[in-house]
Amino acid sequence: MKVLAAMSGGVDSAVAAARAVDAGHEVVGVHLALSRMPGTLRTGSRGCCTIEDSSDAWRACEKLGIPFYVWDFSERFKADVVDDFFSEYAAGRTPNPCMRCNEKIKFEALLDKAIALGFDAVATGHYAKIIELEDGTRELHRAATWTKDQSYVLGVLNTEQLAHCYFPLGDTPSKDLVRAEAAERGLSVAQKPDSHDICFIPDGDTRGWLAEQIDMEPGPILDDQGEQIGEHEGAQAYTVGQRRGLKLGRPAPDGKPRFVLEIRPKENTVVAGSRELLDVDIITGIRLSWAGPPVAEAATGEWFEIDLQIRAHADPVPAKAKVVEDEDYQILVELAEPLKGVAPGQTAVMYQGTRVLGQSTIDSARSRHYQPA
Repeated sequence: MKVLAAMSGGVDSAVAAARAVDAGHEVVGVHLALSRMPGTLRTGSRGCCTIEDSSDAWRACEKLGIPFYVWDFSERFKADVVDDFFSEYAAGRTPNPCMRCNEKIKFEALLDKAIALGFDAVATGHYAKIIELEDGTRELHRAATWTKDQSYVLGVLNTEQLAHCYFPLGDTPSKDLVRAEAAERGLSVAQKPDSHDICFIPDGDTRGWLAEQIDMEPGPILDDQGEQIGEHEGAQAYTVGQRRGLKLGRPAPDGKPRFVLEIRPKENTVVAGSRELLDVDIITGIRLSWAGPPVAEAATGEWFEIDLQIRAHADPVPAKAKVVEDEDYQILVELAEPLKGVAPGQTAVMYQGTRVLGQSTIDSARSRHYQPA
């Protein structure tokens, strides 16, 4: 099999490429240049896609004896990930740029180009598994160990994309074993820190970055009864569930902290209230996609049981869902137990056991205690 190994410059992608070579595949490494002005060095474990990462990816390919290329996807990344990020915040939603990058860059732009060049599959260092059924169709499943499972961020993959995905680390029990294997292979990235935070905001100051991209104006912070309790510097910089940064001028009547309940960008208003009011029971979703064959109930509109996960490292919660024909949303989810701080714009990934069924973008989240305007 002819395999294109996506080389981030980290230890996971390096070992994934090495295993693809060991499996006898014809492997070519490629690093994606996603920024036109990449930083020369990473700051500890913050950020990724820097010149340092590109050099690390090249050294790994040299060690493995495979060709190495750099592909410039910076324009596509800016349009599909960066611009989408601040337009979503400007609309009062909380986007997940890593999901959008996987959807639009790593498993759309990259995969399309790989197939066009004659590659059979794209290999990445994600911790997830693909199971092929007797009829040849593929399903996406959690990795062998849930502590490193990354199936959530792959929930955007569709059936056609799964047919060309290759995840060599899916059965690996721990990251420590991957690092040990990298060291045994003489890969210089064996002890390189994992990247975290948003890659195009490497200092981690999302609010400061948004302030440079979006026109913000001061406005009122209201309580859940509509009474003004403070003032903000720009509603778009807040997200549902946020506690820090509210700077309210008066304490709550019960003396407990307040949290952001709602953002109203058209009114430039933030609503804050008690933690209890963050409980969400009903979620509606848009941009629905299936990771493999849809469940049978998708065609009939019947309810089906799922576990729902709304963040990469969150615990899934039991729920039931049904596909609906509605002009505002495509799927309705009723939670068996409430979730807190669910924000429009987040990604809701559906599971049955270890299988990833698919995902949708949260359009609304409702609570029996508090109804957003």
